[in-house]
Amino acid sequence: MSQKGSADVARLSTADLAAGIDAFDVVIDVRSPAEFALDHIPGSINCPVLDNEERILIGTLYKQESPFAAKKRGAALVAKNIAQHLETHFLEMPREWRPLIYCWRGGERSGAFTHILRRIGWKASQLEGGYQGFRRQVIADLAQAAEAFSFRVICGMTGSGKTRVLHELAAVGEQVLDLECLANHRGSVLGGDPIDPQPTQKAFETRIWNALRQLDPSRAVFVESESKKVGGVHIPDALMERIRLGECIEVRASNSTRVSWLMREYHHFLSNTADLEDKLGMLRARYGNEAISVWCEQAQAGRFAELVEDLLVKHYDPSYQGSIRRNFLRYDSADSFMLDGDSDAAFLTIAKAIKAKYSS
Repeated sequence: MSQKGSADVARLSTADLAAGIDAFDVVIDVRSPAEFALDHIPGSINCPVLDNEERILIGTLYKQESPFAAKKRGAALVAKNIAQHLETHFLEMPREWRPLIYCWRGGERSGAFTHILRRIGWKASQLEGGYQGFRRQVIADLAQAAEAFSFRVICGMTGSGKTRVLHELAAVGEQVLDLECLANHRGSVLGGDPIDPQPTQKAFETRIWNALRQLDPSRAVFVESESKKVGGVHIPDALMERIRLGECIEVRASNSTRVSWLMREYHHFLSNTADLEDKLGMLRARYGNEAISVWCEQAQAGRFAELVEDLLVKHYDPSYQGSIRRNFLRYDSADSFMLDGDSDAAFLTIAKAIKAKYSS
């Protein structure tokens, strides 16, 4: 880990962040809450030295009056807010406490916070380049990861439990990249979380960066077959192309198993048919009013097993068959594993069988 700087402000290079971040006790993002919400370094806490309204105020002063007026007013607000964070969050920290602080560019906001923490006696460091530098590093590291990692792709029609197989593979010691978890979306028209929204595109890429930095590129990584778009976010192009070159493994399941599994996974729709009907309406242009009306009637009548099987046979299965060979070049040579039901034991059994054949 490379650090440089005066006694007042020590600095960490963004190039060293992936390897060095875990050496710090906490990462503190001093940007405004609005900036933090768009994306931030994984695990960081938000202690803004200017809140959303204060940041706008200082920016307006800078443009309309003068940089000097903005700096005077800004310094007063920053000092007040840093004092509040010290009182609220940090007074009990021991002398050996090691925080890493960053702002937008690695300039005055994080510099002021770091300076004060170091003058107190804590081993605080400032991130060089701030979030902007971090963002550039994420893009560079993801491009490098696309070259460094090899992937084994879990394929299978909707309802075959591909994501659950990934989780079981992780439980038996394999390396896994769960893109749907990172995107907070299951990848289909019904796949959004009804409570927790998806991350921004930048935050999604940051999540991928954080997951990959903890994996060993000398070992294969299991990943689910995905389209380029997972809900509203896109898998980075270079990484997607690398995944599509991966060795394919197909999980198969009977229609009854798939229906049972999907009713478990999408149970929230069983008690909210209005939301389900709204989602089905998104398919109207493809299937027409008559088909959508039938599906909505099935939902309203509580005939969910019938609805799920209809959607599998008429929507999901044709889409899968039309895209899998086109997008995953090694699919035709895939080994297949049959899922014997949707019990915990069935998923563990298939994960162990895959591990036995492909263990890295």
